[in-house]
Amino acid sequence: AGRGRAVAGLSGLCLCLRERVRAMFYHAYEHYLESAFPYDELRPLTCDGQDTWGSFSLTLIDALDTLLILGNVSEFQRVVDVLQERVDFDIDVNASVFETNIRVVGGLLSAHLLSKKAGVEVEAGWPCSGPLLRMAEEAARKLLPAFQTPTGMPYGTVNLLHGVNPGETPVTCTAGIGTFIVEFATLSHLTGDPVFEDVARKALKALWKNRSDIGLVGNHIDVVTAKWVAQDAGIGAGVDSYFEYLVKGAILLQDKELMSMFLEYNEAIKNYTKFDDWYLWVQMYKGTVSMPVFQSLEAYWPGLQSLIGDVDNAMRTFLNYYTVWKQFGGLPEFYNIPQGYTVDKREGYPLRPELIESAMYLYRATRDPTLLELGRDAVESIEKISKVDCGFATIKDLRDHRLDNRMESFFLAETVKYLYLLFDPDNFIHNDGSVFDVVITPYGECILNAGGYVFNTEAHPIDPAALHCCRKRKEEQWEVEDLMREFYSLKRNKKFTFKRSSNHGGGESAKDPEDISSEKGGEKRNSKKRSHSLLSCPSQSFNSKLAVLGQVFLDNT
Repeated sequence: AGRGRAVAGLSGLCLCLRERVRAMFYHAYEHYLESAFPYDELRPLTCDGQDTWGSFSLTLIDALDTLLILGNVSEFQRVVDVLQERVDFDIDVNASVFETNIRVVGGLLSAHLLSKKAGVEVEAGWPCSGPLLRMAEEAARKLLPAFQTPTGMPYGTVNLLHGVNPGETPVTCTAGIGTFIVEFATLSHLTGDPVFEDVARKALKALWKNRSDIGLVGNHIDVVTAKWVAQDAGIGAGVDSYFEYLVKGAILLQDKELMSMFLEYNEAIKNYTKFDDWYLWVQMYKGTVSMPVFQSLEAYWPGLQSLIGDVDNAMRTFLNYYTVWKQFGGLPEFYNIPQGYTVDKREGYPLRPELIESAMYLYRATRDPTLLELGRDAVESIEKISKVDCGFATIKDLRDHRLDNRMESFFLAETVKYLYLLFDPDNFIHNDGSVFDVVITPYGECILNAGGYVFNTEAHPIDPAALHCCRKRKEEQWEVEDLMREFYSLKRNKKFTFKRSSNHGGGESAKDPEDISSEKGGEKRNSKKRSHSLLSCPSQSFNSKLAVLGQVFLDNT
């Protein structure tokens, strides 16, 4: 009885907080539409807008898949139409290659793959074609000139109309080189054009080739000469999403090489940068400490650890970071670990998502209520400190709660999304594979919406099964067909419910014969029991380590 009351209490807490997060989203989103659209971002203190990353109506793109996660299909459909009408990439704008990829390309790809679920009337051939996919491809092609360097590592900035400017600096941060494989590989698999995945892999391998003898990479490198310009090694700003994409690329593509690269880095990181469950910055060649600071961007690390099954270490590090949050009501950009206080001119908190992201992953893995407490604290802090009449403002200084006139698009793309998913255990994003769709494409049948979504570093979910829907080379086709035969062979167990749907006219979904026979007998089967390996697509020995629920690599499988 006591256990039941505790579970009911948690459920009630989650429901209450979930609705508060929903209200936060709409307070910010509606004021963006009223005061800032079509600019990239809302300026919440002056109730107007500004372009920041390229004049793409960026907040609208970044918020699109969050709308669906909150269940707002009508607004999702409206925004899809607006983006098709208004967004133009043939503009004379200098754009960040990194930011355009994670926010624009990633946001459009995610929305494309979620379109059918959102009730959008998709065209014949989806998910291998569609207007949002074409927009994502167009945006990505504008970035390709940046990769035309002797090393294959991209410049940091590109002009969307003219390519790389002649005087462009060749110095790029590590994350700006190694954060493309999720979006670009997805593009290559959906469009059939290998150029995107090829350039992303070449950039990843160039960083790997230029690691130090002790296995570390620095913060900034010259993409022409491959000389390290900033030699501080750590897991935070300037490096962070490179490590993230090695893991997520390995999961998305079931790629042993990417995972082995990360695991080797992970050993070097533990050997040289980890102290008492904190991670410091060290000199990449010597391993000597250069900065004993924690950066708020490092708070993604416990979530990444959970994806490789290292949950105990992840929780210990998470709890360290949580103590900083409780000290200030947010994570300052830099925190001096020995002094236990903020670093001068780095006292701000721009409503970043990373600690909340880690809480979501770890809660999926452990169900530890401490993680819900962090979510509750985040909701209360953001509402109390950051909420203004026209949205939510960046916190300029956590010591005195002064605000800055900016609301970054990632607040709606990431922070609110991860908070909502932390408190919504039944969201379709958390699907454990017991329910899925079978979609007919020009290349055969494929499975979608089975869960196991891989979030890009802007929290745009990518359905990994979609990468197997558009195979064009005969020798690669239809691992999915084998998968389907496995499902059909499970008639006796009746473990799965799925819908067979066609993209040609959007008519009623046909049911599997087994479901029909069950319904005739007065039953509708939708058991939660399942075998994770059955949703591994394609089926490989490496993939047996990939759990659909939480995408965790386990050593004992």
